Amino acid sequence: MQGGPLHEKYHIYLDRVGMAKVPENYQDRLAEIFPKTFKHLRLFALDPYDLALSKLERNIQRDRDDVKHLAKIVPLDLGVLHERYQKELRWQLGNPEREDITLRLWMEAIEEERSW
Repeated sequence: MQGGPLHEKYHIYLDRVGMAKVPENYQDRLAEIFPKTFKHLRLFALDPYDLALSKLERNIQRDRDDVKHLAKIVPLDLGVLHERYQKELRWQLGNPEREDITLRLWMEAIEEERSW
């Protein structure tokens, strides 16, 4: 944590975050970021589709904005997003019917923004 021994010695700290549900094969798609930058540390990032789907259950405004941004920058293929949700994530969710609606609304918002 900030101010802890790791921060004091190396000027870095880690924040604890809650657990998010991610598609089941996410680890096969992780991308190393800043390879060979650190001697004893390797950092990995989620694939853009897995990152977007990890935000589905929480669905706060920041998450919706992040997904819209990913959809624009990557750009996300909505067919891939929907297929990965159906095959790898939906079965893990506590309320999949609600998340079906959330994903549908996200996809509609992305399509609407793309039509401008």
